[in-house]
Amino acid sequence: MTSLLRRLPSFARLLVLCLCCGVVACKSLPDVAPDAPVKATPTIETAKGALPPKKASALAAKRWANASGDLKALAALEEQATGVPLIAGNKVTLLFDGPATMREMMAAARVATSSINLETYIFDQDQIGNEFADLLIEKRRQGVAVNVMVDAVGGLATPAAFFDRMRQAGIQVLIFNPVNPAKARGKWELNNRNHRKLMVVDGKVAFTGGINISSTYANSSLFRSRHKPDDGDKVGWRDTHVKIEGPAVAPLQWSFIDLWVQQEGGELPQAEYFPKLAPAGDKIVRVLASDPDHESDIYKALVVAISEAKISIHVTSAYFVPDQQIVDALIAAAKRGVDVRLVLPGVSDHGLIRYAGQAFYDQLLAGGVRIFELQIAVLHAKTAVIDGGWSTIGSANIDRRSFIHNYELNVVVIDPAFGTAMESAFDEDLRDSKEVTLERWRHRPWSDRIKEWMSRLGEYWI
Repeated sequence: MTSLLRRLPSFARLLVLCLCCGVVACKSLPDVAPDAPVKATPTIETAKGALPPKKASALAAKRWANASGDLKALAALEEQATGVPLIAGNKVTLLFDGPATMREMMAAARVATSSINLETYIFDQDQIGNEFADLLIEKRRQGVAVNVMVDAVGGLATPAAFFDRMRQAGIQVLIFNPVNPAKARGKWELNNRNHRKLMVVDGKVAFTGGINISSTYANSSLFRSRHKPDDGDKVGWRDTHVKIEGPAVAPLQWSFIDLWVQQEGGELPQAEYFPKLAPAGDKIVRVLASDPDHESDIYKALVVAISEAKISIHVTSAYFVPDQQIVDALIAAAKRGVDVRLVLPGVSDHGLIRYAGQAFYDQLLAGGVRIFELQIAVLHAKTAVIDGGWSTIGSANIDRRSFIHNYELNVVVIDPAFGTAMESAFDEDLRDSKEVTLERWRHRPWSDRIKEWMSRLGEYWI
């Protein structure tokens, strides 16, 4: 239970595992396969509503004319699996690592005039956390409605006084799914955590991805740097976020407000949360917000994209403990000639998860999947680019915890130009990674094999 256990004191971890194993029945992931004819053209919405099929088809042909794969067919299959439409007219900016992302988020917050909605797993009381809190307090003093939602486990190490200071300044603060059942406003679900990272400013600009509000992420990786670390103990964190402007901001805003209401967070301050949104760019986006009460649309979209890949599957995953359906889909793609490469952690903040993921290496490598381990940073990014035109960035890891028990948020961008930028980032990570070959892997120490076996036993819960 990565997102839960890594924030708990060591003495509490065994208790939590026993409690969860005792009271929660194991859920399974859905079988993702088309069960009905797929329509020819995916639904594409704009700020003015859904486009008629002919206009949607014409826009898809225009935007995806230079795609290497059949993005139109993939988009239609993905819509059938998830039920979520595409949204046209967006500007999507890639942000790499904590410092650049924090600068962009703080810059957007400084010019807010109506509202700031912030949802995060971790909000630490450290240099970055205090700077962010001070900025939010100042904006509230200027009359901006500020609403903050922090997961109870992610915020476990943060003193209550830190959030009380924000409340005293007039900020609405909601601690998501409290650890103490006496503080729960609805049903108590310790095992279900809010792992989303989202900030929406004035209902017009949104940020989402893998980065929490913490100085941990301020130690940037050497992504796109020609210099190697002088001190091997001071590795940075490699992560990815996106800034979104345009009509796709509305469903991101809705995901925040919907979860606030589900948690009985109280009435939100009056503000124009859903302004009219004009087109801001040419990117076509799908917003996927998953929760434990429904089958994960993020999981379904990923399986569909892998299964439909014709040329390449390039995945960067911080915590990689796939289920058998994803393993089979990756191997099947490799066997039909698709270039399947995974960038996984060589340096990890969670050894248990790393060993659980490595338990799949032998099967994947034997099936033709190539695996690379990033060496110079703690990998925390959760991204994929398939056939150079389908990309996803978000909070969800490729593990059962993300797909079954967490509230997660990913965006899918279907655009060849954006895919080129994603491929460039993937190539940069490959440069700083070491390939794991099947021959070398099969000569690994027996001590590692035992750790993999033991971690695999608790795979469902980590």
